[in-house]
Amino acid sequence: MSNPVQPTLDQVILWARHAGAIAREGFLKDHDIAYKGRTDLVTDVDFACEKYLVDAIHSSFPSHSILTEEAGAVNGVHNNRWYIDPLDGTVNYSRRIPFYAVSLAYETAEGLLLGVVYDSTHDECFTAERGRGAWLNGEPLRVNTVSDIERTLHTTAFARQDTGKFERNLRNFAHLSRYSLGVRRMGCAALELCYVACGRVDAYWEQGINAWDIAAAALIVEEAGGVVTTPEGDSDYFKPPHAVLAAAPGVHGHLVELFKSL
Repeated sequence: MSNPVQPTLDQVILWARHAGAIAREGFLKDHDIAYKGRTDLVTDVDFACEKYLVDAIHSSFPSHSILTEEAGAVNGVHNNRWYIDPLDGTVNYSRRIPFYAVSLAYETAEGLLLGVVYDSTHDECFTAERGRGAWLNGEPLRVNTVSDIERTLHTTAFARQDTGKFERNLRNFAHLSRYSLGVRRMGCAALELCYVACGRVDAYWEQGINAWDIAAAALIVEEAGGVVTTPEGDSDYFKPPHAVLAAAPGVHGHLVELFKSL
């Protein structure tokens, strides 16, 4: 029997849930931890989840290419590409803070088509299919309709390796901490973006992020009715150097102008 050309959303959900089960099963155990940089770490569970996902994809789609956080680029046909973050929120996970997720996205020449972010701690599976909508455990998602910045709640993360970006984001953080409901730093970009999609927060932004961090979740935000651009408002956000602002439509433009002024 020949291999199928493209995956189904149900297939991707199954893989993400299985990888999430690996992470959940190992959550309270002691981990082998290595550092990829001064503040960038990886655990043995990152590798275990990644191996499962890469093997699953290549078993069904041996010609597809994969870009994954730990292994890097796995060569294949580039008009069929996967983005894998096997354990987004590794620092949280390594400290037994239950806020982490598996993120898996599929892209063709037409763009990102499928996205799944699975939070195994809370058994919340955020999903999207281009042009068909976004869901949380099968229930449709919509972003908030808020338009007053003072009534918004935000999340962000800091590009620690770039001093200029760090300082700019400190200004954004300080201003919105004072003139909104607050700004959170939760440590898992994929889930924070999904929280925009389901209306738990109203905006997420970060400068200096990776493709695998945002591929699935950005699609989920868009399919839930949110607006995703760079912090400067460029709609072509999925390109290096990756930077993202995802927000409810009623406040997205205000935030772009605010970030420019700050």
